[in-house]
Formats: sequence, C-alpha cells, structure tokens
Amino acid sequence: MSIDTETAARVAKLARIRVDDADLPALAQEFNTILGFIEQLGEVDVDGVEPMVSVTPMRLKRREDVVTDGNMADKILSNAPDAREGFFAVPKVVE
Repeated sequence: MSIDTETAARVAKLARIRVDDADLPALAQEFNTILGFIEQLGEVDVDGVEPMVSVTPMRLKRREDVVTDGNMADKILSNAPDAREGFFAVPKVVE
C-alpha cells in the first residue's frame, strides 16, 4: 500500500492537523515508512506464542478486596463548599 500526497492531506484534515502543501510529500513518505514497518510485523510467525501483557513475566500486586471508607473523609469534605454530618450538602433542586 502506498500513500500519496492527496491521501496524506486527507488524513491530516481528518486528524485536524494543519500541514503546509510543501510538507505533504514528507508526511506521505513518513506514512509509507510506517506502513512498511506494519507490513514487516505481519510477516512474523507468532504461532504457538502465548499472549502476554509484558515482555518480562510479572504479576500485579494483589490486595484484599474489601470495602473501606478510605479513611480520608475529613480531607475530602474539607474541600466541599458545604458539608454536614459527614456528607456533602447540596441545595435542593426538586420541589
């Protein structure tokens, strides 16, 4: 697949990127370089390769799944314009 300057201009417009007409050939060449790299990746044989999250085997840190209040209610409510009895107070909007 090859990208010409007209297609590069259309892609730039869709991405809302202003590109001068003089810079379109360089942008088209950059797109072609990227597409060439993607074609190279398509040639790699990945049969029998397990999907992985990272190239290094590791596990995420686990913690006990319990519900807590975060122990920060006072800090959180200190930013509220109006707090009463440990809750955010908001004006009544429905009558």
